[in-house]
Amino acid sequence: MSTFRTILSKFNQQSILVVGDLILDQYLQGSVSRISPEAPVPVVLQKKAFNTPGGAANVANNLAGLKAKVSMLGIVGDDAEGKLLVQSLKKKKIRVQAIYTDSNRPTITKTRVLAQNQQIVRIDKEDIDKPIHKNITKKLFDYLTRNIEKFDAVILSDYGKGLLTPELSQHAVSLALKHKKIVTVDPKVEHFGYYRHATAITPNLAETENAIRSIKVTSPQLSAKLGVDSDKLKTDEQIDLAGKELLKCLDLDSLLVTLSERGMRLFERGKKPVSIKTKAKAVYDVTGAGDAVISVFTLAMAAGATKHQAADLSNFGAGIVVGKLGAVALEKKELAEAVKGH
Repeated sequence: MSTFRTILSKFNQQSILVVGDLILDQYLQGSVSRISPEAPVPVVLQKKAFNTPGGAANVANNLAGLKAKVSMLGIVGDDAEGKLLVQSLKKKKIRVQAIYTDSNRPTITKTRVLAQNQQIVRIDKEDIDKPIHKNITKKLFDYLTRNIEKFDAVILSDYGKGLLTPELSQHAVSLALKHKKIVTVDPKVEHFGYYRHATAITPNLAETENAIRSIKVTSPQLSAKLGVDSDKLKTDEQIDLAGKELLKCLDLDSLLVTLSERGMRLFERGKKPVSIKTKAKAVYDVTGAGDAVISVFTLAMAAGATKHQAADLSNFGAGIVVGKLGAVALEKKELAEAVKGH
C-alpha cells in the first residue's frame, strides 16, 4: 500500500479535467465604526479588495495548488468579470482553452463585504434562467468527446448554475467510464440522478438528507428503517443506512459524505462504511471546504491511492482550508506538512 508521501509525490504527474459552474468571488474588506444616518445599516470603510476563482474554478485552483496538470471546461460571460476570472486562472497555469464565452449570460459573480472578518452582506450577479447558447453547448460536448483520453480523472463541480445539465453530466460520466477514467462529482441537491455510475460523489450531510428524502417517498422499507417522520440523519446508523441506499440507487463505486465537525463517512461497494474523524484544528471559514475535499480525493485516487487513503488525505485538506478566510486554494506543501508522521 502506498504511503501518503508516495501518493503526494505523484500529484504533478496527474492530468485532471474540471467541468462545472465558473464563479468569480469578490471580497471587499474593511472596518465598521458607525451606523449609517441614511438607514440602520453599518458603514464599512473599505481597506482592501481582492478576487479569487470560485465554484468549479476554485476546484481547479485547488488542483493547481496541489501541482496537478489542470484543464477547465466551462463558460463565462462577455464581460469584465469573465476576463478577470480567465486571467486569474491563466496565472495559476490552469489550461483555459475550453472556457467559452457566452454572451447570453453574465459571468456569475459573488461579492462579499467583510468587516472585522465577519461577512456583512453578499451580493450575487447571475442570470441562470437564460439558456446556454446552442453553439456553446455543442462545443462543451465536442471537447469532452475529443479530449477525454488526455485526462486521468474528470471532476464535475455542480453549483446548480446551469452548466451541468442531465445530458452533459451523463455524457461526461459515460465517456469517462468508457475510457476507464476516474469521474467524481461534487453534487447539487436537486441533481443526484444526473450522476449515476460515477466513481464517487462527495455530498455534505444536508445534500445527503435531501437526496435520501426523495428516495424515501418510493421506498417504504427505507422509510421504516430511517424513521418516517425523520428528515434528518442524526445517528451513525441512519447515516450508514442512507449512504448504502444512495450507493445502491445511483450504482456508484463509492460515496464520501462530509459531516463537518464529525469528519467524513466513506462508503464503498462491497465494503463496510468507514468513519474518518475531522482533522480541523480551528474552523474559521467553511467556504471552499467541499472544493478542497473533491480536489484531493480525486487527485489522490488518480495518483494510485485507495479510496480510503484518498478520503483520509482529503480530510487533512479540508482541515487546512477551513482555517482560512474565503475560498483559498490548498497548497501541496501545506498538505505534505499536515500528513507528516501519518
